[in-house]
Amino acid sequence: MFEELTQKFELLFKKIRGQARITESNIAETMREIRRVLLEADVNYKVVKDFTERVQQKAIGQEVLRSITPGQMLIKIIYDELVALMGSTRADIKFSPNPPTVIMVVGLQGSGKTTFCAKLANHLKHKGRHPLLVAADIHRPAAIEQLKQLGEQIQVPVFSIDSNADAVQIAVNSIDYARKNYRDVVIIDTAGRMHIDEEMMQEVERIKEAVKPTEILFVVDSMTGQEAVNVAKEFNDRLNFDGVVLTKLDGDARGGAALSIKAVVNKPIKFVSVGEKLDALEPFYPDRMASRILGMGDIITLVEKAQKQVDEEKARKLEEKLRKNQFTLEDFREQIREIRKMGPLREILSMIPGVGSALRNVDIDEKELVKIEAIINSMTPEERRKPQIINASRKRRIAMGSGTTVQDVNRLLKQFEEMQKLLKQLNRGRFKGFKIPF
Repeated sequence: MFEELTQKFELLFKKIRGQARITESNIAETMREIRRVLLEADVNYKVVKDFTERVQQKAIGQEVLRSITPGQMLIKIIYDELVALMGSTRADIKFSPNPPTVIMVVGLQGSGKTTFCAKLANHLKHKGRHPLLVAADIHRPAAIEQLKQLGEQIQVPVFSIDSNADAVQIAVNSIDYARKNYRDVVIIDTAGRMHIDEEMMQEVERIKEAVKPTEILFVVDSMTGQEAVNVAKEFNDRLNFDGVVLTKLDGDARGGAALSIKAVVNKPIKFVSVGEKLDALEPFYPDRMASRILGMGDIITLVEKAQKQVDEEKARKLEEKLRKNQFTLEDFREQIREIRKMGPLREILSMIPGVGSALRNVDIDEKELVKIEAIINSMTPEERRKPQIINASRKRRIAMGSGTTVQDVNRLLKQFEEMQKLLKQLNRGRFKGFKIPF
C-alpha cells in the first residue's frame, strides 16, 4: 500500500532530519521536494498547491521546542497537514433512529461495488447489526447471482426479484421486506457502467428519491488515481453522497486518490478495502493512514487485527504454557494459523514502525508459513510434543509426507529449539521487566 509514496517520503525525511535549523531557504527546498513527490503520486494539482502552502506557512517562524530538532518539527507539521487533508477524524456510518438504516452504494462498474456491499454487511454483522443485501443491479449480467453467492458466504440474506421489476421497485420492496423480517440495515447494490452515462445517473437518482437513504456511499477503485477523483466529483454533483469507499488499496502504490478525494469533493473517506477476502475491510482513520504513508507504521490497526482473531481462552492457556516452558510444535502451528488469519504477512509487518522500510527489498514468501504448517502436520502427536525424539528416519518420513526436504525439517527443528531457549531465558528473568505479549 502506497509503497512508492512511502519510499519517497522516507528519503525526503532523511534530508529533513539532518537540518540544524528551519530557514526560509530549506523550507522552500523541502516544499519543492514534497510538491514533486505528491504530483508523481498522481495527487490533484490544486490539492498539492494548497497542501504545500499550508505546510510552508506553518513552518516559517515556527518556534522549535527544546525537546525536538528542527527536522522533527517540520516532519510533525507535514504529518498534521496530511491528517487534515484526509479528513482529520474518523467518519462513521450514520444509523437511522428508526430502523432500517438504508445504505445506498453507488459507483462505476469494476470498482468493487458488489463485493464491498458484502464486506460492509459482514462488517456490520460482526458489530451486532442484522443487515439485508439488496440486488438492485439489474443491468450487469450475473450481478444478482454474484451478490447471492457472497451473501451465502457471510450468511446474510439477499433480497431480489426474479421478474422484470425495475431497480427502483426492488429497492422500495426491500425496505418493506427488511421491516417484516427484523433486518435493521438495508444495503442496496446499484448498477454501474464502465463510464458515467445519463441513464445510470437517472436510475440512481430515482432510487435515492424513492427510498431516501440514510447514507449514500460512493465506491471507487483507488488505483485509478486522478480519474477516481474526477468520477467522485461527477457523482457528488448529482447525488450529494455522504462518504467515499476506496477499494483495491492494497494494490495502490501511489496514493493519489486517497490524498485528493476528500479535498476535492469535501466528503470523508469512510472505508478502505485492502484485499479480496470478505473480512478485508477497514474503517478509514486519517491519522493512521498518514502514519502509514510517511513510513511510521500503524500499530493501532495491527493490535485491532490481532484482537479480532485472538481467542482469549486460547491466549490465556498459551501464556500459561509459555511460562511453564511447555510450548510445543502444536502450539507453534496454532500461532501460525492465527497470524495467517490476520492477512498478508508483508502487510502485517509494515504496520510495525520501522519494519516496513527495513523489509522493502526482502522477499517475504507467504508459502514458507504453509510449508512449516505442512511439516508439523506430517508429524505424529508425540513428535509435536517431543521433537527431541525425531531421528533421521522420522525426518525422512516427515519430509516425504509434507512434500518438503529433510533440510527443511532440520531448519524448522533448529528454529524451534532456538525459540525454546529464548523462552527459557525470558522465564528465568534474564529480560527484566519483559512481559510476554499474549
